[in-house]
Amino acid sequence: MENKNKDIVLTLDAGGTSFVFSAIANNREVVDPICLPAYPDDLERCLSSIVVGFRKVTDLLHTPPVAISFAFPGPADYENGIIGDLPNFSAFRGGVALGPYLKEKFGLPVFINNDGNLFAYGEAIAGALPWVNRQLESAGNPKRYKNLLGVTLGTGFGGGVVTDGKLLLGDNGCGGDVWLSANKYDRVLLAEEGVSIRAVKRVYREISGDEADYTPKEIFEIAEGTREGDRNAAARCFEKLGEIAGFTIAESLNIVDGMVVVGGGIANAAKYILPAMIREMNGSRETLNGNLFSRLQMKAYNLEDENESALFFENESKTVKIPGSSSSVIYEPAKKVGIITSNLGTNKAISLGAYCFALNNLNK
Repeated sequence: MENKNKDIVLTLDAGGTSFVFSAIANNREVVDPICLPAYPDDLERCLSSIVVGFRKVTDLLHTPPVAISFAFPGPADYENGIIGDLPNFSAFRGGVALGPYLKEKFGLPVFINNDGNLFAYGEAIAGALPWVNRQLESAGNPKRYKNLLGVTLGTGFGGGVVTDGKLLLGDNGCGGDVWLSANKYDRVLLAEEGVSIRAVKRVYREISGDEADYTPKEIFEIAEGTREGDRNAAARCFEKLGEIAGFTIAESLNIVDGMVVVGGGIANAAKYILPAMIREMNGSRETLNGNLFSRLQMKAYNLEDENESALFFENESKTVKIPGSSSSVIYEPAKKVGIITSNLGTNKAISLGAYCFALNNLNK
């Protein structure tokens, strides 16, 4: 999406071993990213690395930045810029006022949020949501979508919700979280135990009996037949992930009612994940007397599939006359939700989300 705003926002991709710094204006990176070590176990060196990284980027700019905005793992009090106890960042034990610290160092507003929220916001503002609406317009379909659920499949099961251009933060900074949802196969377990890197690895071992420590990328290669291994087990472990994710997504859509975009490294196996996810979402539930109801009020479509995509974008609206009048109104009897993988790429969507989140808050 074209954004005429030339204001520059400093961004950070905070990984467990390295930090990647950049700057965005007009929805585009305006510098080559700078990578520095994260020092997750040493607070002084970690903070120093963050300051040095942002200063290096600032030195490359022709005009000064207006804000700093980035994703950082939780738990956290994002509204106040406090990062809590992180499993992979022992330096932050007890809580660190990272936002206020950077504000004092740079004299700029600082916005921090989790990657699931910023992924969803980036896709809603400049990715999947505007793309879907452009396709609807091209197809002559009057329907437009304003709400989006973004989920990421990676180290964990991330999520975020955007409703009519506004990011759902929640009163406790927990809006849109999906990882704590119930697991389809064992309601006592977290959904994330079935939707994560560790889940893919574990399920492949369980089904194949192969105890080798394959990565999800290697398991995908086994499923594709480009690496030796049990192809059926490899495909099945991604399908099972899709079922468990689809269970949680369906529960969420009964409240959110919007488009779904899927990101994260595991989403590269979407050809196995999405069909299973869609089947789960289009399943049924029943009453005590045996009456069946669709799992969702709307039908889910896999927009990565050419045939399903055509059906989703098809204009099924009708005109209905107003009683006692010669005028008529549009009636949309078909309720649809589309599932699509990120075209922006997860990291870019998060960066754009951070950028747009900062500008939105500055303009309030």
